Amino acid sequence: MRAFWKDVSLSAVVAGFVAVLVGFTSSIAIIFAAAQAVGADTAQTASWIWALGLGTGLTSLGLSLWTRQPVLTAWSTPGAALIAASQGIALPEAVGAFIVCAVLILLVSVTGWFEKLMDRIPMAIAAALLAGVLTRFALDATLAARSQPLLIVGMAAAFLAGRRWWPRYAVPGVLLAGIVLAAAQGLLHLGGISWGLAQPVWVTPQFTLHALVGLGLPLFVVTMASQNLPGVAAQRAAGYQIPVSPTVGTTGLASLALAPFGGFAFNLAAITAAICMGREAHEHPERRYTASAAAGVFYIAVGLAGGAVAGLLGAFPKELVIGIAGLALLGTIGGGLASALQQERHRDAALLTYVVTLSGLSIAGIGSAFWGVLAGALALLTSQRRH
Repeated sequence: MRAFWKDVSLSAVVAGFVAVLVGFTSSIAIIFAAAQAVGADTAQTASWIWALGLGTGLTSLGLSLWTRQPVLTAWSTPGAALIAASQGIALPEAVGAFIVCAVLILLVSVTGWFEKLMDRIPMAIAAALLAGVLTRFALDATLAARSQPLLIVGMAAAFLAGRRWWPRYAVPGVLLAGIVLAAAQGLLHLGGISWGLAQPVWVTPQFTLHALVGLGLPLFVVTMASQNLPGVAAQRAAGYQIPVSPTVGTTGLASLALAPFGGFAFNLAAITAAICMGREAHEHPERRYTASAAAGVFYIAVGLAGGAVAGLLGAFPKELVIGIAGLALLGTIGGGLASALQQERHRDAALLTYVVTLSGLSIAGIGSAFWGVLAGALALLTSQRRH
């Protein structure tokens, strides 16, 4: 901990806060919809926020301090969308499906199957995958100027000024400028905050074949393909070599422990992790773990404070969240594209990975990240056979 306090900086703490802001506000509506779909009441829904915040925070903080690398975890947003679309599954059955998903995640981590798969993916494809996932946020930030031009243009100006005169604090400057501009335009809605601590609510699981096939197995597939796959790719594209099997296994243990309280699935983060792995978080790569550790502390606060923190983060206009995410990720997008296109023999496969990932294609509930890697791998195999 003495080394941590020596390494921590304001830019790292702000990067951690921005990661939590983006991760939470971009998926909170889906989480509420998922809880309602399986029949959770108000207290049980608050317990979901408690479990998700606590699980994400403890795993992010613990893994970052253990590995001394920026390891940020998240809950499975595609998994939440899958739960929200489920029909005829009661809450106890859903909890049983969450536990099955957690056991499967533990299985692939203990056996090393997932790590072996990741070792076979070339760096060019991993970098293109990361760039494709993140470019969508930069595009959304640009399009947000249609509804809030003054806010987005002002934040962009603050970003350019920060990059010119104080590059280490460019993102904190953007966040401050965004809050000031949003407040000046009356876009901050602080009146809906309800103060109070969230309380965990235990739900005894029930294991049924219907829930296993209809929810448990699909939840496992989308969590691994749409979340953990780009999560590991993001780490490697940024130059970090995390111990994949123990890290993914830790998220599986967290899922298993918190499933009865609403922690449906935890995994490695990609988009929010990129915010903590960029140069804006810290000039020195070996000190960027403090950003993900700070994010872990903020996530724990989200879980414990429940509705209060949810209301506070929800008070920010969506254009501000989209804008700061897009601007904070520009450097990582550029680095990913440069790495993806560096070697000519991998260029076609990397471009195909980037385009398919950016498209947002979803087939059978599996997101574009998986299909982008698959397309790139097929292109790479074809190229190797031709040569």
